[in-house]
Amino acid sequence: MNKRTITFILAGGLALSGCQSAMFSPGTTGGEFGCIAGTVGGAVVGGLVGATIGSGTGQLWAVGTGATLGAAGGNALTCM
Repeated sequence: MNKRTITFILAGGLALSGCQSAMFSPGTTGGEFGCIAGTVGGAVVGGLVGATIGSGTGQLWAVGTGATLGAAGGNALTCM
């Protein structure tokens, strides 16, 4: 895995974590952190899985798709 791929994965995870909003009532704590951690964790894992597929430009598309699907999966599992 080259530096450009790793940078792309990290930038995608950071961009996706900035889209999160608080989804809990005022009396509860910790819900937002778990939601963000699940989304970013899913993006990182998906990006790493995508990085193992293909080569060249196709690999970058696989990383982007893996990060997007991983973030969506992590969000669905941890955000209620």
